Amino acid sequence: MPTPSPAELLLLALSIAASAAIFWKRFGIVLRTIRASRPDSDFSLSPLAPRLRHLFLDVLCQAKVIRGRPLPGLAHAFVFWGFCAFALITLNHFAQAVGLAFLNPRQGLFGPIYYFLAAAFAIAVSLSITGLAIRRFLIRPKWLGDHVSLESGLIAFLILLLMLTFLADYLSQPSPAISKALWWTHTLPLLVFLPLLPHTKHLHLILSPAAVFLSRGQFSKIPPLVGDEDFGLDTGRDVTQLLALQAYSCVECGRCQQHCPAHNTGKELNPKQLALGLRAYLNENGANSESQLLGNHLSETAVFQCTTCGACETQCPVGVQHLPLIVGLRRGAVNTGRWEDEFGGELFLKLERSGNPLGMAAIERDRFIQKNALPLFDGTQEYCLWLGCMGSYDPHGRETVLALVQLLRHAGITFGVLRKEKCTGDSARRLGNDLAFQQLAEFNIQQLQAVQAAKLLSICPHCVRTIREDWREFGVHFEIEHHSVLLARLNSTLPASQSQEKIVYHDPCYLGRYQDVYQAPRDVVRASGELLEAPRHGQTSFCCGAGGGLVYLGEEQGTRISQVRARELTDTGAATIAAACPFCHTMFRDALAGTETTILDIAQLTANRIPKP
Repeated sequence: MPTPSPAELLLLALSIAASAAIFWKRFGIVLRTIRASRPDSDFSLSPLAPRLRHLFLDVLCQAKVIRGRPLPGLAHAFVFWGFCAFALITLNHFAQAVGLAFLNPRQGLFGPIYYFLAAAFAIAVSLSITGLAIRRFLIRPKWLGDHVSLESGLIAFLILLLMLTFLADYLSQPSPAISKALWWTHTLPLLVFLPLLPHTKHLHLILSPAAVFLSRGQFSKIPPLVGDEDFGLDTGRDVTQLLALQAYSCVECGRCQQHCPAHNTGKELNPKQLALGLRAYLNENGANSESQLLGNHLSETAVFQCTTCGACETQCPVGVQHLPLIVGLRRGAVNTGRWEDEFGGELFLKLERSGNPLGMAAIERDRFIQKNALPLFDGTQEYCLWLGCMGSYDPHGRETVLALVQLLRHAGITFGVLRKEKCTGDSARRLGNDLAFQQLAEFNIQQLQAVQAAKLLSICPHCVRTIREDWREFGVHFEIEHHSVLLARLNSTLPASQSQEKIVYHDPCYLGRYQDVYQAPRDVVRASGELLEAPRHGQTSFCCGAGGGLVYLGEEQGTRISQVRARELTDTGAATIAAACPFCHTMFRDALAGTETTILDIAQLTANRIPKP
């Protein structure tokens, strides 16, 4: 670039100052709102290594962006990588104006190499941003929303202009006059882009690295209540700094919406709108507002339609953790007595009176234990077999327990059951009733500690999650294993089935996403027949509709989630659906009524391999 005149330098200085001032005025509001929110009482950077790994993989490598949507994800990644590469180019660009350029594209060794790489990225970014613009404004996938954002179009144009002006100057070696014109044309997008950031979804460029790094560090980690005045997320003063940061980090990509089972079956819930609703609330009311969160921007109906399957949180590429927000809003509504639901009230009453969500008398569990000669745990056996509500009272849950007992006895593994046992509190916990959850947890903890149970075994992923993680709030830690993991270890000790029956395995959300157990149950199914996979499986599996306490509530809006998933499973052509969760078993049993498809737990499939006497 030719040496600028004093007037040009003054214009440049004023433009940079104006751009920075407008940016800071807008971004300062966001930053002050986040900082003024309530500190997260349970926040800790320890352990640091996983945070650094997520920062490297999900931010620098864009791994989650690419994995979820490979083609547009790769295009987005190239735009991000291009901006990283252009950081040095941009500094050199402004340094040229004052004669302090430190990179020369035509001289030395580093300058030409770096400019060559930047040019390659400029081409990739130009193609990528054009493709992304076509996708957003012409193809318009439904999960991106119906609203056409003019600001997004402007920013896409500015990015393209930035790349094209760089390439024109680098490749053509223009005359001094044209070079100066290109310099100013390249400067314009930079000056306009900066103040636009805080008022668009592109704010995630600044905030999402922090949101990813500072996340709760554990999937669906529900923060403990602090003090007698903490009822959950009731008013604006309950919003924490981490929740505010995540709300402003949302990139509005719609990945959470795309995978949400409630949204995909015609419910009101849209996880993306929850994050944006919290952002809108904060923009309108600021931090520490006394107004209730559920209202104009956040729907109570939508919040209680969530199955807590975690598909939204798993898919989010910018660190938004939807489940603590959803459960927190439920807590605020339930713990303050504002949530009025016939089925919910009946559920809580059953938990209070009977200690289980089915409302069954404890003597029914005693009769089941006595009839099947299940030994009581006395501290000498290897496993304390946790029956759970479904294993204790549901006829089909009992069949799964008895199949597991048959396998344990065949393998010579000692076990015993508790004399008294209540619900772990999973449904109460997910629906936001902290008092019921605490009472149930404390009763069960007392029973386990009385017999000094060291290792537990359960057929229910919900029980495993609640006992292993949620009970930690009470200062205890129990080692508990899901039966799929045990069965996978026993697999080689049993003869493989000679059956060629086609079996499709359904991933329970609380076993897969919550505990990262995907392979063990598949190994078990493969030994019983030919394993088929549904189109959505593994980490992208579609929920059965039971989680989050919804198995006990009325699903009144849209299509039943279980029917959609059952149809997807039967369309694989499988004769049998293999389940690894009693709730999934229940939901599919109802959805498959009148069909010839069989639903069996993996313990039942495995027990069929035991040689008959």
